[in-house]
Amino acid sequence: MDYTERPVRRVCASRGPVVEVTEDIVALPNGATSVREVVHHPGGVCVAAVDGDGNVAVVRQYRYPFGKMLLELPAGKLEKDEDPFDAVKRELSEETGLEAGTWRDLGFIYVSPGISTEKLYLYLATDLRQGKAHPDPNEFLDVETMPLAELARMAMDGRVHDAKTVVVALKALAILGGN
Repeated sequence: MDYTERPVRRVCASRGPVVEVTEDIVALPNGATSVREVVHHPGGVCVAAVDGDGNVAVVRQYRYPFGKMLLELPAGKLEKDEDPFDAVKRELSEETGLEAGTWRDLGFIYVSPGISTEKLYLYLATDLRQGKAHPDPNEFLDVETMPLAELARMAMDGRVHDAKTVVVALKALAILGGN
C-alpha cells in the first residue's frame, strides 16, 4: 500500500538564521487531512578523527536547549550549497585544528525524521596532523582526546547522549576494531 502523505498547504510559522518551521496540511492515504510541523534545517556533518594510537578528538560544548555541557564529536552545519566533505574538513580544522590524510565516508543519518529535514553526513578521519584550532567567534568549546573504545563504551552505557556522537563512535569502532 502507498502511505505517502501529500502536501496540501504550507504556512511558515517561523524563520530564523538557521531553521524555518512550517505547518503543513497533508492529505493522508485514507483521504483525511492532518497537520505536520516541520523544522527545515540545512543539514550538517560529524567526524570521528582517530589518531594512530586509537584516540579520538572530542569536544565539550554547552548546549543551551539542555542547559549543560555535552561531550560530542566535532560537527557543524552545512553552509548554503556547501559540499558535505568540504564542510567536515572545515569543521574539524575549526574546532580541533586537526587535518586528516585519510577520510572515510560513513553515510548519513536523519536526525529526527518525525519533525526535521536535518540530514547529517558522517565521516571517519585518520592519518592526522595537528594544526591550530580556530573556532567561530561565538563558538566556545574544550577539545580533548580519549580512546575511541572508551567513547564507544560511554555511548553504550548511557554516558554520551548526543545521537550523532553515539552513531559515529560505534561505526568508527566497528570499522577500526578495538574493545
